[in-house]
Amino acid sequence: MAERRPRVWVSQPLFDDTVAQLAAHCEVVSTPVVTVHEPAAVAANLAGVDAALVTLNERIGAAEIAAATALKVVANVGVGYNNLDIAALSAAGIVATNTPDVLTETTADLGFALLMAAARRIVESDRWLREGHWDQWSFTTMLGSDLHGSTLGILGMGRIGQAIARRGHHGFGMKVLYHNRSRLPAAAEQAVGAHYAGFEALLAGADHLVLVLPYTAQNHHLIDAAALARMKPTATLVNIARGGLVDELALADALAQGRLAAAALDVYENEPDVRPELRVLRNIVLTPHIGSASLATRRAMVQVAVDNLLAGLGLGPDAGRPANALNAIDTGIPAIAGIAGGMTGIGKR
Repeated sequence: MAERRPRVWVSQPLFDDTVAQLAAHCEVVSTPVVTVHEPAAVAANLAGVDAALVTLNERIGAAEIAAATALKVVANVGVGYNNLDIAALSAAGIVATNTPDVLTETTADLGFALLMAAARRIVESDRWLREGHWDQWSFTTMLGSDLHGSTLGILGMGRIGQAIARRGHHGFGMKVLYHNRSRLPAAAEQAVGAHYAGFEALLAGADHLVLVLPYTAQNHHLIDAAALARMKPTATLVNIARGGLVDELALADALAQGRLAAAALDVYENEPDVRPELRVLRNIVLTPHIGSASLATRRAMVQVAVDNLLAGLGLGPDAGRPANALNAIDTGIPAIAGIAGGMTGIGKR
């Protein structure tokens, strides 16, 4: 009698040729169209499989795995993983993995693009022109803020934060300040021209502030009305990390009242819902969580997730050794304490 093949649930359409690699070892249950899986549906799909390849859309905690007695691996397609209850998965003996590294440069590109678009009022100018307002050139039309020679602030100095610092320092001659739960080695600071600053000093000193830190309960609304009040009224805020880091109503109020010049968001507290208070503002750039959305990078992310899943099932060249395990189960792999260089230890002021 043939040995039973592991069953794998793929929660969203990804790249067929990459996901097809699983079929050499597993029985694959794929989701053919983009689907909003309610918690009960997630639980039902997990109940009958040995592993799952999921995205940030699927929240998986104790309730969702209660009946998943065969589940061994949850492979998240993304570097962030606040959709996963790591403690609950660990308690159930389920390995969780993510996809770091491969999206660093692409996400940093998007972060810098948002910074430039917000500071130089690119989207606002485009909209204004299309609406037919440009009837004569004016010396004061759409005056924005310079990037070159200004001070770039980075909150969270992991891989992506350092990539953004490198672009700012070497590409635009920016002074770079950063705050992190731990200071970088001197050589790493020197490589990207970065200087460590306290949280308050970072807020006060940055002409442009980019958020690149993981979300935790302690970081919830880290950028609130009080934090925004400490920033320069001429400053730009960019969030490419997680929506819950920013009090969106406080941000909308600061932008509307001129207490902050501009902002750009790629992430939101209640994705895919975006607050109407943000939508109506012209001095904010809004993108639909596309930080890693280049074809090459998204393909690489799915490949890493597939490799992680197979390794977690004891299959493939890295059998038993998933490279990006977030918790230590029976694999002997040390757990990853958040995203490298992140700020899971910082709390409210």
